[in-house]
Amino acid sequence: MIFEDRIKAFGMTNMLIESDLDRLEDRFDVTLRDLSFGTSEQNSIAKAYFPQFEEKLRSEAAAMAKSYELFYCLEKTIRKQISDLLESTKGEDWWNDSNIIPQQIHIDVRKRIQRERESGITPRSQDELDYTNFGELGEIIKANWTVFASIFSNIKAVEKVMFSLNTLRNPIAHCSLLAEDEKLRLELSLRDWFRLGE
Repeated sequence: MIFEDRIKAFGMTNMLIESDLDRLEDRFDVTLRDLSFGTSEQNSIAKAYFPQFEEKLRSEAAAMAKSYELFYCLEKTIRKQISDLLESTKGEDWWNDSNIIPQQIHIDVRKRIQRERESGITPRSQDELDYTNFGELGEIIKANWTVFASIFSNIKAVEKVMFSLNTLRNPIAHCSLLAEDEKLRLELSLRDWFRLGE
């Protein structure tokens, strides 16, 4: 097993253990891990504001936190895979090549960047790829299949897994509670994603 595969296997094993611990905590209504994080200032802000929310909402948020973390890691990993592979095969200026990135994605990304600038908020990134949505990442892979076929075995399988993940992403990104079946579907879709490269 090559080093990269070991890292993927290690990450997936940890995610599955975390999921099992989450289920045990839910089932027996116990806390097995201290999940506090961040700076003392962030923790003091949480202590000041969390009690003002209903207990039910705080419990839902805690239950959804792991799904968000999983999806965050996955989406960032997919972006990095796309960027690394296109840069290594097409050169550093791959983003600006309209033969690589579909024109509509360029247009939509420019609009998102402009909207952020006009709103006065801190830009999320200097990298245009970070302004793509999950569906667009799938379109970039499909548009450059001759490159991505070197790591993925089947374009239909990639489309299916990306569609499933995109469907699951919506409730996570829009603060809706995932049903237990959907949590399982997310785990299976994550496994499917990592299996695509085998």
